[in-house]
Amino acid sequence: MSESTGAGSEGSSDAAEAYVPMRMGRLVLRDRSDQQWIQLVEVDGRRSFPIVIGPHEARELHRVLTGKETPRPLTHQLALAGLEAMGGALETVRITDLRDNTFYAELRVRRDSGELEALDARPSDALAIGLRAGCSFEIAESVLEEVRTDEVGPDPLPEPPDDEGPADGQADLFGNVEDPEA
Repeated sequence: MSESTGAGSEGSSDAAEAYVPMRMGRLVLRDRSDQQWIQLVEVDGRRSFPIVIGPHEARELHRVLTGKETPRPLTHQLALAGLEAMGGALETVRITDLRDNTFYAELRVRRDSGELEALDARPSDALAIGLRAGCSFEIAESVLEEVRTDEVGPDPLPEPPDDEGPADGQADLFGNVEDPEA
């Protein structure tokens, strides 16, 4: 089976780079903020890191995690349906690089012909589509080593006050994001 880069994919991931399986570990939603957070956690290890995402992607992740559907398809649902209607199967979301404090990702789509296409994507969109598709998540080992927060100190994500629950319209789905395979 061959591997090619898809439209808009400026240099797909290097085949020699090692990739580490990750899972969603936490989703933090904050009202009145354009910045939401997700925490990705190593599947067979302790390393983890946060990604700041936008409110639209956060709401899509929240819908998938809570099993809520919309009456009409929204952007991430439409993108996945389009891939599938054209005979593609989303296999993996890869976070491939970090440049100028910006993560880069790709959707790895298997065509009916067996070819693997690497489509350039923002990580927030890729994770939202990937979670809906039920595919695996991976990150380049070199990127994970650069951004990991598990040994650097306290959790970088804001914690709600102990006695009040989520603060200021903040919803924390920590613990509700479980690996379905576990």
